[in-house]
Amino acid sequence: MKYQSQKIALAYFGVALALFAVQVLGGLLAGWVYVQPTFLSELLPFNIIRMLHTNSLIVWLLLGFFGAAYFLIPEEAEREIHSPKLAYLQLAILVLGTLGVVVTYVFNLFEGNWLLGKEGREFIEQPKWVKVGIVVAALMFLYNVTMTVLKGKKTAITNILLLGLWGLALLFLFSFYNPHNLALDKQYWWYIVHLWVEGVWELIMASILAYLMLKLTGVDREVVEKWLYVIVAAALFSGILGTGHHYYWIGTPSYWQWIGSIFSSLEVIPFFAMMAFAFVMVWKGRRDHPNKAALLWSLGCATLAFFGAGVWGFLHTLHGVNYYTHGTQITAAHGHLAFFGAYVSLNLAIITYAMPILRGRDPYNQVLNMASFWLMSGGMAFMTFVLTFAGTIQTHLQRVNGDYFMDVQDQLALFYWMRFGAGAAFVIGALLFIYAVAVPKREVIESGPSAEVPAE
Repeated sequence: MKYQSQKIALAYFGVALALFAVQVLGGLLAGWVYVQPTFLSELLPFNIIRMLHTNSLIVWLLLGFFGAAYFLIPEEAEREIHSPKLAYLQLAILVLGTLGVVVTYVFNLFEGNWLLGKEGREFIEQPKWVKVGIVVAALMFLYNVTMTVLKGKKTAITNILLLGLWGLALLFLFSFYNPHNLALDKQYWWYIVHLWVEGVWELIMASILAYLMLKLTGVDREVVEKWLYVIVAAALFSGILGTGHHYYWIGTPSYWQWIGSIFSSLEVIPFFAMMAFAFVMVWKGRRDHPNKAALLWSLGCATLAFFGAGVWGFLHTLHGVNYYTHGTQITAAHGHLAFFGAYVSLNLAIITYAMPILRGRDPYNQVLNMASFWLMSGGMAFMTFVLTFAGTIQTHLQRVNGDYFMDVQDQLALFYWMRFGAGAAFVIGALLFIYAVAVPKREVIESGPSAEVPAE
């Protein structure tokens, strides 16, 4: 570890992994409710379980991004973080807000209260006081990392990362605007949801992945930066107007059907470019880095993101197809694999790389870590195929034949059981990952204790 302020990332990664455990266990619980619908229906209804599952996903991913920024920016800028105290205060605010959200959701507190009660908007159900806390924490974070970069060395990685992080914070401000008109509400709602995951988050993903490739492969920085600029340009060109694929059926003008179809089809390109970038960097690389697990997660991130966000996104993005498939289990298949591939795997990759450095240990339980990769990836891949088949049947029975929704759900029971099994495998993999990085096992070779992992 080159800079002491990189230790900040350890606290962020710790909280992120705790929420990761909550998120996957919540997902498993939701999957069980699909096969046993009355389970916990009085104590913890499905809508609350789903809120906890999706909200904890968003929060732990953000904490992972923040931790990654605090870890890599000092090395890129070649100076310590501007204010470590501010970073820890920011984390405390986020933890307090998270606890407030959980208590509010679970006990259904302050229902209907404009300030303290939850809102009914998916992914951004947080009470307004929590949203204010998030904005305050985000401003503290942006000030901290921006001042660090401005006073230090500027690189393409930090420039793109800051652009993504600033965009993330500014777009979240739309969560405070909740118009009475439902079509208008959805239009602005997608400014957050879509332009996060298919816009500014892609910039964050590309910059962190570029950093990992730089460290793990030893490829020249100039080569990495050229790829990075091409990927970012493609992501913004396709992703911004690609928002139109959410405007097909919400009351917006019909021209969005063509704009959305064309530009969202192009969204496959940046994800393919990221996959090609990762494998080309490994192919050209001249460094045999000891942290093989981090390299596996990095390559897995790029590959699964291409299939989840790219291929499975394209499957139902054309408006003629989406007319029948929107809101079915095909959407769930795409969403699960896309989030896992693009952002969950990205966070797990940077955590896998950073943890040995932050804790001053050798590559730790790498076999367990890599086993967790295959368990989670295999479980998610199987879940995606299961949900895709379920969605195809649902589309035909419900949207073509006109069968009732609940009658169709009964006929999908076998697929939901298989989905639950895949989720169980995924949860085992997630817990195995947390154990592998939290309880490192010092490797010993015949001549004695092995050397500590180098920073690069």
